[in-house]
Amino acid sequence: MPTREGSEPRWLTDDQLAAWRGFMKLLQRLPAALESQLQKDSKLSFIEYYVLAHLSDQPGRRLRMSELAVLANTELSRLSHLIGRLEKRGFTYREPDPANGRYTRAVLTDAGHAYLAEAAPGHVAQVLSLFIDVLTPDDLRALHRISQAVLTRIDDEPPPVPHRPGQRTRRPVSAQE
Repeated sequence: MPTREGSEPRWLTDDQLAAWRGFMKLLQRLPAALESQLQKDSKLSFIEYYVLAHLSDQPGRRLRMSELAVLANTELSRLSHLIGRLEKRGFTYREPDPANGRYTRAVLTDAGHAYLAEAAPGHVAQVLSLFIDVLTPDDLRALHRISQAVLTRIDDEPPPVPHRPGQRTRRPVSAQE
């Protein structure tokens, strides 16, 4: 949240900074550890696995590319390249959306579904080992509450105004000046 001109910025306490840094390290290292297992055991990247998993959860194992991009938290152009790679492996194909031909749907093939079913047990074992098994049920409930609170805040926040370090904020000129 921006500070008012003339007021001191808020800084993190030592405990807050330690929690933030630990969380940021987790955000960096956990996906890398999960991807390492997926690459080694299934020759899938982390995002490829999750795109296949999202498609497997959809009715008819198909979804508009734009909706899949949101679920996978990626840009549509990046998703298009990813789907292209998965198409070359026979795991997906694209089709026009019958409800609106301006849209394209990604479809999980039977071969892609079977491959995902083979990859899933190893991935789930890694998630259990690295994440779930080290937390208590109370930890998991707290993590769920924390995740929901932060996601709600993110969804409710207006887009940030870009600010460059060292840039001075100009005071708005009022009609009386």
